[in-house]
Amino acid sequence: MRNKWAILWLLVVLVVGAHQVRFWRSARLDTDVLALLPEDEQAPEVGAATRKLADQAGRELVMLVGAADWDSAQRAADVVKVELSREDSPLKASALDASSLETALELYRPYRDRLLTSSQREWLAKASPEELGGTALMKLYQPAGPKLTDWEADPLGLWPDWWAARASESTARPRDGRLWLSGEGREWVLLAWHSQVSAFALGDEGNITSAVARARAAMEAQVPGSRMVSAGVPLYAEAAASQASSEMSTIGIGSLAAVLLLVWLTFRSVRPIVLVGLSLALGCAVALSVTALVFERVHLLTLVFGSSLVGVAEDYGFHYFAARQGRPPSERWPLMRGLLPGMVLALATSVVAYLALGVAPFPGLRQMALFSATGLVAAFLTVACWFPLLDTGELPVTSFATRFAASLSRWPRFTHTPAWWVGTAVLGLFVVGGLWRLGTRDDVRQLQNAPAHLVSDQRELGRLLGLPSPAQFFLVGGDDSEQVLEREAALKAKLDPLVTQKVLSGYRAVSDWLPSRVQQRADAELSARAEAQAVAAVAEATGEAPTRARFADDVLTPERLLASPASAAIRQQWLGRLGDSHFSIVMLRGLNDPSVLPRVAEVAQGLEGVRWVDKTREISSLLERYRRLMGGLIVLGYLAVLMLLVARFRRQAWRAWVPTVLGTLVTLACFGWVGEPLQLFTVLGLMLLLGMGVDYGIFMLEHPGDNSAWLAVALAGVSTLLSFGLLGLSATPALRSFGLTMLLGEVTIWVLTPCCRLPSGKDVS
Repeated sequence: MRNKWAILWLLVVLVVGAHQVRFWRSARLDTDVLALLPEDEQAPEVGAATRKLADQAGRELVMLVGAADWDSAQRAADVVKVELSREDSPLKASALDASSLETALELYRPYRDRLLTSSQREWLAKASPEELGGTALMKLYQPAGPKLTDWEADPLGLWPDWWAARASESTARPRDGRLWLSGEGREWVLLAWHSQVSAFALGDEGNITSAVARARAAMEAQVPGSRMVSAGVPLYAEAAASQASSEMSTIGIGSLAAVLLLVWLTFRSVRPIVLVGLSLALGCAVALSVTALVFERVHLLTLVFGSSLVGVAEDYGFHYFAARQGRPPSERWPLMRGLLPGMVLALATSVVAYLALGVAPFPGLRQMALFSATGLVAAFLTVACWFPLLDTGELPVTSFATRFAASLSRWPRFTHTPAWWVGTAVLGLFVVGGLWRLGTRDDVRQLQNAPAHLVSDQRELGRLLGLPSPAQFFLVGGDDSEQVLEREAALKAKLDPLVTQKVLSGYRAVSDWLPSRVQQRADAELSARAEAQAVAAVAEATGEAPTRARFADDVLTPERLLASPASAAIRQQWLGRLGDSHFSIVMLRGLNDPSVLPRVAEVAQGLEGVRWVDKTREISSLLERYRRLMGGLIVLGYLAVLMLLVARFRRQAWRAWVPTVLGTLVTLACFGWVGEPLQLFTVLGLMLLLGMGVDYGIFMLEHPGDNSAWLAVALAGVSTLLSFGLLGLSATPALRSFGLTMLLGEVTIWVLTPCCRLPSGKDVS
């Protein structure tokens, strides 16, 4: 039977090994912070809208290359284009230049008569024949120059004004075959690039950040005084990947080195080092394979979080070898049978605590929960199935282990003495005072920590280009595309006063480029009537017989527009059919002052099918809601664990339970005293404290008076502190808060657990 379980686990490990080879050859590691966040429970279309905006920008990189004068700016732009157009470059130039205007002109020219601005409609509706004729004559005799179309196709010169309104969505203008803008004392050339590789893959292949840095260095060397401002998801993704890779090395390798050093000092044998290292490696490998099979992509933060698993998964190996010291090899299997009840109970509490993270509908948390739970189970199975089989040699007791184990007798134990009650009162005052000062903060920006220079460039580029905000927008829905466009028009009518009052600098809607069918037909009739009067007036004044050009008989449809490269500017805003409805996004420009958001949100009131979306606020509200939910689950979890402990240890169960409760309260009190706010990831750390903290008490109660149990608990506590202490060094605020929570809680629990041990000679009955 022993060999049977060992062979079965070996087969599982071989399958995992094969999967690991395939996984790392084509690793799809996600760095997108949105992947960590939950879907909107009431409106899944909001999640679809956010993903559409994010997917569109996922490989796009935008640059502004500037200099003091236009000629220098053009030279600088040429240097950048040469550097980024090399064969080994991970970037490819996007068709964002003056030639893209020609593509759009060709698409819209047959529909010119039904493309009117609101002011043009108002003027054409009330203009007299004389006024229309005078305008047409003026346009006819205008000096020759570059025009969008000839006089017959646009006798009143309506089209240039329509294009001017579209051009107002961006400050960039065509100039010398480039896109140009002027601002902040410089002339700028706008460049756009498309990443040819995934920015979410680890490794040096296709390093976009390095390519941009080389281009910047070459530009500054060849055109002194020039400047480049760049922004895009690929730069953020690579920064996140680099940070996560560094943290995985620091936390994972640091934890592993610390654990193996402890093993060597305690056992002075290579065998425990190899076997404990094997259990940790297999735990992480199985965890990664299971997570990759369940989820489409593994998030980098999952790996960072999972690297702290080293500080927990080695506990089972510690308990085995601590009990194995000084015993003959023949007692390996009976020893394991004696350890299994306590190990299984400890595993169950830890796994339940990890899986509790998956209660909240956060894909990122569910990944972390699955990774950690399966990793612990795999480490446990490695210890239970293989350690007695592979551990065949002698394992003498070392002086380090003897001194460590003997320290239990010198450790203070709680007794009913005045000194202990005074200490308890002082601790109670500390806890109450800290909890009174404890505040909360639920902010989605805790989930990432972008480099300051990227944030600065993003803000400057957005300010110069007048880009719309991707975090706040209006979601417009309808039964079909026609109704969506009509509702967009109603929304724009209510937004126009805010633009006039400079609450907003503008907006960008699909209906600006694609009016509804009803609007197109109405505009075509209006322009046909007005232009017929204008042409007749010109014929009467000149004696000639000019004719108005003919236009397309049908209307411009969403399908025709989206199939054309001319739709690049608004394609991301057209969601199309989602379920039984159609949706589009109206984006806003100039939302720099958070205080105006409530006023903008009021615009959606009373408009059917229109919803205001403030993704930053919504996710922050979800973080708050699930912080409260998980806080309630912690209370229920403590009660459930207490019931399990009582079932096993009867009246002595409090000895394993109270240290964990105090660890939680002391951690929260420390946060309150130092001004560290309570957030969701703090609460999640407390949830894990519940699962792992009681492990120490369980082993102390399972083996009362056994110094080897205290040795294992001490080693497990120190390694866990090192592991989660390193997690507290993470640059990601959420993970740092989680690590600090675990660090403070584990220290408290580790110190208090031996204080609650059983008196000598007493059992758990």
